[in-house]
Amino acid sequence: MTETLPPRTSELPAKWIPGEVEGGMYQRWVERGYFQADPSSDRPPYCIAIPPPNVTGSLHLGHAMDHTLIDILTRRRRMQGYDTLWLPGMDHAGIATQSVVERRLAEAGAPTRRELGREEFVRRVWEWKAESGGAILGQMRRLGDGVDWSRERFTLDEGLSRSVQTVFKRMFDDGLIYRAERLVNWSPALQSAISDIEVDHKEVEGELVSIRYGEGDDAVVVATTRVETMLGDTAVAVHPDDERYAHLVGRSIRMPITGRDIPVIADPYVDPSFGTGALKITPAHDPNDFEMGRRHDLRCRRSWTSPAASRGSGTRFDGMDRFEAREAVREELRAHGRIVAEKRPYLHSVGHDSRTGVVIEPRLSLQWFVRVEAIAKAAGDAVRSGETTIHPADMSARFFDWVDNMHDWCISRQLWWGHRIPSGTAPTARPSASAPTRSPPPVRAGAATRTSSTPGSPRACGRSPRSAGPTRPRTSNATTRRPRWSPATTSCSSGSSG
Repeated sequence: MTETLPPRTSELPAKWIPGEVEGGMYQRWVERGYFQADPSSDRPPYCIAIPPPNVTGSLHLGHAMDHTLIDILTRRRRMQGYDTLWLPGMDHAGIATQSVVERRLAEAGAPTRRELGREEFVRRVWEWKAESGGAILGQMRRLGDGVDWSRERFTLDEGLSRSVQTVFKRMFDDGLIYRAERLVNWSPALQSAISDIEVDHKEVEGELVSIRYGEGDDAVVVATTRVETMLGDTAVAVHPDDERYAHLVGRSIRMPITGRDIPVIADPYVDPSFGTGALKITPAHDPNDFEMGRRHDLRCRRSWTSPAASRGSGTRFDGMDRFEAREAVREELRAHGRIVAEKRPYLHSVGHDSRTGVVIEPRLSLQWFVRVEAIAKAAGDAVRSGETTIHPADMSARFFDWVDNMHDWCISRQLWWGHRIPSGTAPTARPSASAPTRSPPPVRAGAATRTSSTPGSPRACGRSPRSAGPTRPRTSNATTRRPRWSPATTSCSSGSSG
């Protein structure tokens, strides 16, 4: 690319037009290697990796501020004699990119992702990336970012993919990554687990329906904003000191519609002054209920499929969409005289997928997690000891609120575009050369491995018989299925991704 300068003139321009000179000036800097680092240099090193922008988007004012600050730091060090590297790159943006390409396929009337198959779909995503990925790089050049373009990276390139697999295996061996059934934010639109920061909580006008469980003096009234979840109830909870229900604790009551008997349990989480003081407990579809289920060793009944349709209840509602089932269950309860009260509109907070706007479904799902307790404690201790200082100081409270209340991080997504989790199973009687040769570390209560079950069948919340303690290799000669580690033979992300 050759530099094009505006023609010289004896007249002073009426105004300064940066675009007429900055492009050529920046290109000259790049061609002369001003921003290139030299790993063989004996000068002190100084390196900053760019916070990679998503390949699906474009730079905004936040990026401009961030890049300006990094540019100042790296140019200053360069002038001070440091061998300076500002490493450029982009993030593959798994969910966002897959969604964009799927939307383009639909708009063009092309076959869907599942009709194309994994290999062909991923090939088309790479094609889209080649066409659209240059927009951000052009913006970085127009900003004058002093990056070393000879080292540009992409988070799905071969080197970084190998690094992800290596670190995943290392963290797994160290007990920092594990697989377990936990409640996750499930997006029915994306058919994937999503993170907490990808959930927008909005106040919506819904309904609060009070339902009578049991008969006569043993009847209990519970209230819910999601009537359809009663198909997955496994207990009714009351406060231990609530004398109104003391005679029921430890006994069972019969549920309407399903006819199942469920226990009445006592738990201090229940607020006896709220509503009737009794709560229906659906461990597989509510975060608070899930934790209560773990405390009381309740069964988990997964009543919803990944597209958020009813299943496994053994009732006529199986196969219905969750909102269709909500209305149908409510009307059947009304027909049986089980509805005690209804309140509409009832304003309450509901989580929505930030990308699609669809209401998320808390769902028990087998996923991969990072165990964050030790990592979060180390981060908090570094600030408390003064080893790390937060500026401004009043932001420390927000930092501690974050690290002191962190929960294990779900890292798996049900996607085709992204890093495939380097885990698989193979029938073998002995550990392979690439398999872990020691027993996996003990997992925290709640971590579990998959056990065979029919759809909707109950199991202990967050546990399985195999998760009672450390898993040890079997000593018999029977063929077993043991993790085989091989980056060349990877499995897809945990869950049903097709």
